[in-house]
Order: sequence, then structure tokens, then C-alpha cells
Amino acid sequence: MTRLSELAASPFAGWDGSPAAARELQARLAQQVRLEDDYPPLRRLAGVDVGFEEGGAITRAAAVLLDATTLEPLAECVARIPTRMPYVPGLLSFRELPALLQALAGLSQEPDLIFVDGHGVAHPRGLGIAAHLGVVSGLPTIGVAKKILTGHHAELDETQGACVELLSRRGERIGWVLRSKDRVRPLIVSPGNRVSLERAPELVMACVRRHRLPEPTRLADRLASRRDASSDQPSLL
Repeated sequence: MTRLSELAASPFAGWDGSPAAARELQARLAQQVRLEDDYPPLRRLAGVDVGFEEGGAITRAAAVLLDATTLEPLAECVARIPTRMPYVPGLLSFRELPALLQALAGLSQEPDLIFVDGHGVAHPRGLGIAAHLGVVSGLPTIGVAKKILTGHHAELDETQGACVELLSRRGERIGWVLRSKDRVRPLIVSPGNRVSLERAPELVMACVRRHRLPEPTRLADRLASRRDASSDQPSLL
């Protein structure tokens, strides 16, 4: 995972640290997103998520590696680094990506597909954290978020597997609103890189078991927030 280790050290080439330059970089990187199915046979999946410690001073990123068939965990890694940037709406990836890359680099094997707790192309500039991660790493990624950042959608049925398009202000499809379990709050699914819009919700549903979240991001969320298995009872929430 040397390539990811190198990216973690300097993930924002040419960025001067300002929000204005970050938005310009987002617009350039968004042009490199590939919304087509270009991932290898799925043997290993990863889930990644980020939390914060010490009042936000420390970024805590978690990466979990799973067997793609059984969804059993194979490895995990937590990276803790000083937070480099305050929270700025729409620029979350600049705050979280260095730690995420470091956590992924700490896994024993490279995943074939990464599920990211956050948005892919369903972002005002088309580059949420899943898309940003996918472009800089070159790896296939999907964003699985808990809330809408941008866009609108039609009414969604209450049954498991119900799915409607998430549309931008201009009416372009940028993702999906997906009901992963009966009568639970929906997930916002959007590809990050090397995954098509059509395939993204199927890949997410293939990883849903007893919980609302797909297993890769559920396990990463638990690790990032420091919840242990004994406190994680079966739930639809």
C-alpha cells in the first residue's frame, strides 16, 4: 500500500490551503471522475469513516477490510492525525482525506472497492469525499451518506430496496435515495469513481444485512466512533 502512504503525506498537490483554491481544485478533479463500471472481480471490500477526538483537534479515520462474499472482517486500521483544516461546508474531503488515506494504507491488502461514509458525485461541485478519494487513489469508490447534501427526489416507498433518483438543480441524475430496510430513514448513494450510477445501489444493497447501513460503512462507523462490538446490538437504525 506504498502508493496510498505517499498520497496520505501530500494528497492535495498545488493547494495553497485556502477555501477558494480548494473549490477550484474540486472543480478540476471532478472532471476526472469516471462513472463507469471499471472494477475488478470483487474479492475484498473496504469501508471507511472518520470521527474526531479532543474537540476536533484530532482526526480519527477508520478503514475495515472485508471478504466480498461473506462480508466477514479481514483487517482494520485506525489512523489518528492532527486536524489540518476547520470544517467548511462542501470541503469535507480536505479535512478528512489525509487521515482516510493513512488508514487505508495501513490495511494488509488493497481493496477492490471502497464504501465511503459520505457523498460521491452527489455534491454541489461533483466531488464529495468518495469521489475525491477515488480520483486521487485511482480506486473504485461508492459514497453512502445518511443525509442529502444537494439535490431533490420524488417520494420514496417505505419498503426495503425502494430507490428513486436524486436529481441536481439542473435535473441531472447525481445519485439515488435508497431504502435499505423497511420503514427506516433512506441512504443517499452516489458513485465516487469507477462505478456507474446504475450499479451503485445494487452494490450497496448486496452488502446490507440486519442493519440499515451496508456492512463496510457500518463497521467503519463503529470503529471510527470507538464503539465496540458489545455495544453494537442488532438494529435497523
